[in-house]
Amino acid sequence: MTRVRVTAPRTILPGSGALPAARSAADSRDAAEESDAGQVFVRSLIRSQLRLAVVVAAGFLLILVAFPLMLGLVPGLAESTIAGLPFDWVLLGAGIYPVIGLSAWLYIRTAARNEARYRDLVGDK
Repeated sequence: MTRVRVTAPRTILPGSGALPAARSAADSRDAAEESDAGQVFVRSLIRSQLRLAVVVAAGFLLILVAFPLMLGLVPGLAESTIAGLPFDWVLLGAGIYPVIGLSAWLYIRTAARNEARYRDLVGDK
């Protein structure tokens, strides 16, 4: 199967009557993907993003599983209350949302760093 690229038609710059001379970031990225080294860079980016997603998901699930285990293994913790609310409800209600936010923040920050490294390797500005 051959690779087919669908692109928008090139437009003429208003007032100049000429095609744009500078290559866009997408053009240089496409050129990098067509070379052997570019394909290695793309595969490396995909692997690093997949590894990041698996690590963040596994860490989040580990923390999520640790909450019920802690409630079951620590005697009397499930029966205790904070401000009249059961501790397990407070733990799940107020404890899990910061974990979700932290996981999302770490994922976005690291994914952006991975993509910036890829752009540096490809040569995009």
